[in-house]
Amino acid sequence: MSEPTHSPSKHRRQIPWGWLTALGLLAIMGWVAWQGTQMLSRTADRVAQIAHPAAQLSTQVAEVLHPTPTVIPDPVTIIHQVRSLARLETVQYTVEKVVTAEEGQNHFKFLFGDKLLFVAHGIVIAGIDLQKLQPQDLWVQDGVLYVRLPPAEVFLATLDNEKSYVYDRGTGLLTHGDIHLETQARRVAEREIRQAAIADGILQTAQQNAENYLSRLFRSLGYPEVIFVQATPQPTPTP
Repeated sequence: MSEPTHSPSKHRRQIPWGWLTALGLLAIMGWVAWQGTQMLSRTADRVAQIAHPAAQLSTQVAEVLHPTPTVIPDPVTIIHQVRSLARLETVQYTVEKVVTAEEGQNHFKFLFGDKLLFVAHGIVIAGIDLQKLQPQDLWVQDGVLYVRLPPAEVFLATLDNEKSYVYDRGTGLLTHGDIHLETQARRVAEREIRQAAIADGILQTAQQNAENYLSRLFRSLGYPEVIFVQATPQPTPTP
């Protein structure tokens, strides 16, 4: 009796064509993605190369149209006067004022007019000038110290240049504007700032603060009671 024979084709493994096809597609897709990344990188480099000269040109044009001012101080300094001071500053005001300066505002202002709006920030300082205090202005009577202070005065009224600026300016078609107009506006602004502080009572505040400060000082020196006497106003001479 003969042994059964087996066909060798039944033991051969089938080739996984589906997996090979999938791997091939993934490889192709990866290569395409890599090529796209390289193309985008080269495009970005070209855009950067084009944009860099354009940015440089824009910066150069801006420097030409709006140049940065160069301020060169003269190395020579002249001191005209040195004076000793004994001022007791007791109050400081910070004032803002808007000033309008104009000229040629008539029927032909659209041709020759000039107008600017100046926003002024100023500082006003007031106090007592102790150099005006004389020996006869201090006396002791019955253990009480009497003090006659000089009247308060404004020591400084000036503009803060870092905060003051020209808000708007308009000139006529046939004029470039008066170069001294802003200077005039600044002078008026300083005067107005001083007057505004005086009208608000800066001198009275300076006098009161000086009395409070000196009262504590005299008490610390051993005078238990201090009385401030108002200075007698000097009569105005008649012409």
